[in-house]
Amino acid sequence: MDLPAPPWQRTARRTGKPQLSQELVVRTALDILAAEGIDAVSMRRVATALGTGPASLYAHVSNKTELHDLMFDQVLAGVPLPEPDPERWDTQVKELLGGQLEVMLAHPGIARVAWETMVPVGAHALGHFETLMKLLRAGGLSHRRAVFAADALALYTKAFAYEGSVWSSGEVDLEETRRRSEQTWQYMSALPPDAFPNMLAAGDLLNGETAAERFTFGLDMMLRGLTRDE
Repeated sequence: MDLPAPPWQRTARRTGKPQLSQELVVRTALDILAAEGIDAVSMRRVATALGTGPASLYAHVSNKTELHDLMFDQVLAGVPLPEPDPERWDTQVKELLGGQLEVMLAHPGIARVAWETMVPVGAHALGHFETLMKLLRAGGLSHRRAVFAADALALYTKAFAYEGSVWSSGEVDLEETRRRSEQTWQYMSALPPDAFPNMLAAGDLLNGETAAERFTFGLDMMLRGLTRDE
């Protein structure tokens, strides 16, 4: 015997609206992020996109802070978590953190959320930190050293992603930045040659084209330091 659908399901069919869920709320928020940027993501904006009122979202997400955390957590779901291999643990660390950087840069604005979320709260975020710890332990680090290393590596990756996303999301006025850079360059160039020789020579290396190389260099530097005797 077929039973009639509950009233809310019948309404959903009639209006064509999908049934609300945490997954739908987060997915909609990510769509808004992609189209309008992180500043546009709010409970009210997501509710409007779903054709409902903000109050109906609170059964699934408690507030905007939790919504942002869930968005970041969902973005991390796209990065595979490796099984630790003691023979290549350092390469696995670089692959894991490189994957995190890639997905954060693919969602401009989410790196700001990652930076503000100092403590991982979602299942995927917790899984990432746990996996990073496992990889470091597989490399022979003590628990204490692995904790400190994981914290430093996570902060480095978030900071690098945040810097990159600031440029790609339009948070920085590119013309103003170019103007100030040119002024700084002219100022240093007008001084005696031995005043800032290294700064003058560094200009061509600090740009978007070297970003991937600089990120890997930083990871290599940190990981080599971890292999020293405690």
